[in-house]
Amino acid sequence: MDFKVEDFKCRELIDGRFVKPCFATFKLNGEDRDWEIVKASDSVAILIYNQDSDSFVCVKQFRPAVYLQDKSTTGVTLELCAGILDKDLSLEEIASEEIFEECGFEVPASQLTKITSFYTSVGFAGSKQHLYFAEVSENMRVNAGGGVAGEETIEVVEIPLDNANEIMYDESIPKTPGLLYAFNWFIAKRLK
Repeated sequence: MDFKVEDFKCRELIDGRFVKPCFATFKLNGEDRDWEIVKASDSVAILIYNQDSDSFVCVKQFRPAVYLQDKSTTGVTLELCAGILDKDLSLEEIASEEIFEECGFEVPASQLTKITSFYTSVGFAGSKQHLYFAEVSENMRVNAGGGVAGEETIEVVEIPLDNANEIMYDESIPKTPGLLYAFNWFIAKRLK
């Protein structure tokens, strides 16, 4: 899939749908301080292992913030399947929906395994991500994935387990810390 970026511009965000910038003032150990913060939604991310192909099912998508920060990249990142917590559902139900929407597999919420939770972008957002694991097979694939039309442009990619370590340390591939952590978790679990 090609991701062609044109006419990229930034402007001040007044009333964001997903993030709210603010300027915080506070006292820390009696000293006046201030900090720029972005209130962002918490999220779920899922490490998906396809047992039939012995690979991780991941997504590639254009991330404007990555493009803005480093125009030497295309702005396209390699990531785990993930989504924000914007529905009145359990974490597992949201994760199950994201797997279906982004990657095309039907995985019941009851078949997800919680790995851990951690904070991301702690310097300016501090949102929490809940990390899950799902094992799939080709008979669970019901569509091609690709995300919600009009909202996301996602390419589903499979990373052979044999290539995971090489990809983790390839700095030319923009990727998320959650992906690195999840790959390491799986590899360590498998070595036990």
